[in-house]
Amino acid sequence: MADVSLHGVAKSFGPVDILHNIDLRVEDGEFVVFVGPSGCGKSTLLRIIAGLETVSAGEIRIGGRRVNELPPADRKIAMVFQSYALYPHMTVYKNMAFGLKFARTDRAEVDRRVRQAAEILKLTPYLDRKPRELSGGQRQRVAIGRAIVRKPSVFLFDEPLSNLDAALRVNTRLEIAKLHRELGATMIYVTHDQVEAMTLASKIVVLNHGRIEQVGTPLDLYRHPRNLFVAGFIGSPRMNFIKGTVRAVEGRRALVSFAGVQAEVDGVVEGLAAGASVTAGIRPEHLAGQQSGALSLTGRIDAVERLGDATYVYMKLASGEDVVSRAPGDVNAEPGEVFMAAFAPQAIHVFDADGRSIRAEAC
Repeated sequence: MADVSLHGVAKSFGPVDILHNIDLRVEDGEFVVFVGPSGCGKSTLLRIIAGLETVSAGEIRIGGRRVNELPPADRKIAMVFQSYALYPHMTVYKNMAFGLKFARTDRAEVDRRVRQAAEILKLTPYLDRKPRELSGGQRQRVAIGRAIVRKPSVFLFDEPLSNLDAALRVNTRLEIAKLHRELGATMIYVTHDQVEAMTLASKIVVLNHGRIEQVGTPLDLYRHPRNLFVAGFIGSPRMNFIKGTVRAVEGRRALVSFAGVQAEVDGVVEGLAAGASVTAGIRPEHLAGQQSGALSLTGRIDAVERLGDATYVYMKLASGEDVVSRAPGDVNAEPGEVFMAAFAPQAIHVFDADGRSIRAEAC
């Protein structure tokens, strides 16, 4: 296996800049997920690592070796695509063996690798079938198996689950996570689905408009988002945002008011002043319905979604903001009613007028 490092990587298509000065290191054996909205540059960055796109500036190293000028076949990577890219006229066995045979690998070694990969991916019963005889999840496992047999230094996944239905996505996601544990391989995975990112990654890279917004473990990004974009992108439903004002600052503590609430926030950055405009953020799961708490928000209910174990209550505050509370499943709540949702002071995230977290540990 190998590490991957990017130094000052940039990419432009004509006058359009897609990636801007990307610096990143993926450690040997890590599972790193590139996540972000459509058009943020995550797939372009993956294709640059694979050698399917050239860089406009910067350097790429895989296993310590500069690979900028190397074609994809010489980079010791294997890529799994969204579309499976299987040969419809070949059996599962032949699809998985094709790359090895093309590389003139010994026939016995080809057979050993294909059957070993099939065993790992539970594809042994399907080796003689054609792709049309398989489910979407099985086809994607064949595509992954074709990558495994090559014994690459790095696995690259480009939104591999986006063509699967919800149940298959969950199952295949679990299989990919298990595969990473078994192989101990370096894997880089692209998705726009932050749930996939949170559940798969040992490290997440959040991209927006071709720039890295934040890099960290899933819990780091969830607990300490660096800015409004990361806070709103990580978590489902997204974090509630409410406009507020700094009332006073004393040392590393600030008094913040929003939607009729006043709360003390500890560990703030230097330079924050009274009167500054801020945005308070509270996650729906931290905004509990009708429970005792030091602080609460009150609004009129617009809609209610009951999911059994939880109820999502959508309400509008008197200040005009729309917020959602993840309340217990048996909560009494109906559209048109007034609803109070309690939260702890520690649940509050605060961002300055430029969208940056004012907490020192998140910067």
